[in-house]
Amino acid sequence: MNHTMKALLTGVALAVFAMPAFARDITIDLAGEPSSLDPQVQWNPDSYYVYRNIFDNLVTRSNAGEIVAEIATAWEQTSDTELTLTIREGVTFHDGTALTPEDVAFSVKRITDPAFASPQLGQFNQITGAEVVEGNKVKLTTDGPYPALLAQLVKLSIVPKAAVEAMGAEAFNASPVGSGPYKIMDWTRGVSVTLARNDGYWGTVGPFDTAVFRAVPDAATRIADLQAGTADLVVSIDSDAAAQIAGNPNIKALSAPTERVAYLGLNLDAPPFNDPEMRKAASLAIDNLGITEGLLAAGEVPVAQLASPAHFGYSPDIAPFVYDPDAARAITAARPELAATPVVFGTAPVFDQRVVQALQQMLNDVGFKVEISMTDMPTYLAAARAEDRAARPGLTFGRWSCACQDADGIAYPLLKSDSSWSRVNDPKVDALLEQARVSLDDKVRLDAYAEVAKMVRENYYVLPMYQAAVLYGAATGLTFEPTANESMFLNRMTWAE
Repeated sequence: MNHTMKALLTGVALAVFAMPAFARDITIDLAGEPSSLDPQVQWNPDSYYVYRNIFDNLVTRSNAGEIVAEIATAWEQTSDTELTLTIREGVTFHDGTALTPEDVAFSVKRITDPAFASPQLGQFNQITGAEVVEGNKVKLTTDGPYPALLAQLVKLSIVPKAAVEAMGAEAFNASPVGSGPYKIMDWTRGVSVTLARNDGYWGTVGPFDTAVFRAVPDAATRIADLQAGTADLVVSIDSDAAAQIAGNPNIKALSAPTERVAYLGLNLDAPPFNDPEMRKAASLAIDNLGITEGLLAAGEVPVAQLASPAHFGYSPDIAPFVYDPDAARAITAARPELAATPVVFGTAPVFDQRVVQALQQMLNDVGFKVEISMTDMPTYLAAARAEDRAARPGLTFGRWSCACQDADGIAYPLLKSDSSWSRVNDPKVDALLEQARVSLDDKVRLDAYAEVAKMVRENYYVLPMYQAAVLYGAATGLTFEPTANESMFLNRMTWAE
């Protein structure tokens, strides 16, 4: 079955209304407050969990991971550089206006506009044009062949042109207007976001009257809320918490392997990590196996590249990092001035602080001088992407997911020299990333990503750590299927008393 026919059939299936018994509301504890509800501004879990229910995307993934229709009901690759999308008719934004192909073209142009400066730009900047054609179709043009385009479009949310232009960026972020199964009701900064069900949704209507997403940075408090019944679903629990709730018949732990790769980012533009030997010492100091099996113990798998087995472009031949603290101490002892350089380790509550603290201890044990700097997520993100790269924190812990399951979505933003997320400036890496991005030959792409992974490994540009698993705590009555791309679709959930 070709892509067009498959998409049409899937679109018909998704468009069937499933009217649930509206029994209750739902309360969800997040690790932090969304940094943005404008889907084209930010890409982080606490924002994504919320805004993905407010907006529809061009295409989406089923729980099984297949790319299926959403606002685009069908698509056809009409040439190496052109993809034509058929836009769903009868979709209405929350303000009552119709979603049109013009809104789709506007959304694509907005997120690809360098002046808009979306943090997601590196995942869409191969797109050079978006125009309405043949009535209800939109043609996307790319700068050369782009085999990862459809996978990347899974993340592209459709915003209403008229509302964005009338409201302005700040007002739209505060009161976003989407076409998704839930609409914004209230955003009390620092406390919670409340969504209300969109009864006029074109697809499966959500089962909850309202959904409250609360910012609860402390993991123990999230578990306490779940145990007390004041939260129905909590994110970012660890294996200890999962074991703690195992004996409670009213709650349960849910888990899944993800496409997210955890890594330690190094500031290559400032001491001590502008010295390759000091980067090597940092890698030798880290016990990845101890962290994944002894500390996390939730199914994480050590990796030494910015890809996981869930990604196209993963190379099984990249050697794992070596844990040798004595060799690390020998390097730092030979460079006492560099080793004595204070290192700021930037972090935020969304990250597992057990891992952050373990990394700090391992590095300090071999002679580094690392101090943790905890901030809220927006502050952390601003520091990690500071225009002056030398001023960025010396270390940052990240867990990157592109929701595209293609190495382009993780290696390109984290390694391409002109990406706002990158700490790397290597022309050969840039050339390989570009080659992999545009080739329609799978072998060429795989070979390029393997070479990139080898160069990152040999130069210690970034220290990949492990393929992350995701753990949630949930009320027993809630049916929620965790996915590799960590989506939290309210209208795919059900509730049974």
